[in-house]
Amino acid sequence: MCFDDGPVVTVTLEERVLARNDDLARANRELLTARGIRAINLMSSPGSGKTTLLERTVRELRRPVAVIEGDQRTPLDAERIRAAGAPVVQVNTGAGCHLDAAMTRRALHDLDPPPGSLLFVENVGNLICPSLFDLGEHARVVIVSVTEGADKPLKYPYMFAVADLVVINKTDLLPYVDFDVGACRRHIAAVNPGATILTVSATRGERLPDWYAWVRAA
Repeated sequence: MCFDDGPVVTVTLEERVLARNDDLARANRELLTARGIRAINLMSSPGSGKTTLLERTVRELRRPVAVIEGDQRTPLDAERIRAAGAPVVQVNTGAGCHLDAAMTRRALHDLDPPPGSLLFVENVGNLICPSLFDLGEHARVVIVSVTEGADKPLKYPYMFAVADLVVINKTDLLPYVDFDVGACRRHIAAVNPGATILTVSATRGERLPDWYAWVRAA
């Protein structure tokens, strides 16, 4: 039995899936841009604090914000965002490990964010798959917490390579964990020299004005 064609078929199918997704993402971006809506894709591993950061952003940014929440199960994060004051649509992916452009398009139809608003897409917690799928966003943010280890950019380089901004979160825990902020910054710069890097504590609100300034500029 010959298996020589296996990898070729796999690559071809992957290319077709990504090409189809890219076409849909392009249409999403054109739709959002035409309505003056800026979309930011938030990506991270589970437990990085991106929902907490998003909650504070909804409350404190002082501009219209809408949110698409991605998780495998439960509406828990969507409920938190709704309580913070933003319209939100929950997308549960089941066994899927990421959102894609088609899911985003359906969520946009249900959410119907107002013209001129800011749209956040909180992707499924995963440092691999979400980096491959364009959703139609205008900017990508990767959030890493100090509890995860400073070597994350080296272990998951593609995720950090596609980021416009990397947020190092939970800095309030630095006295209690072994995390080298300088080393993490160097690792990020090694895989993505053009990325902006911010350090914040979403829980305590430390340096969040820097985050809000970046969001406004984005």
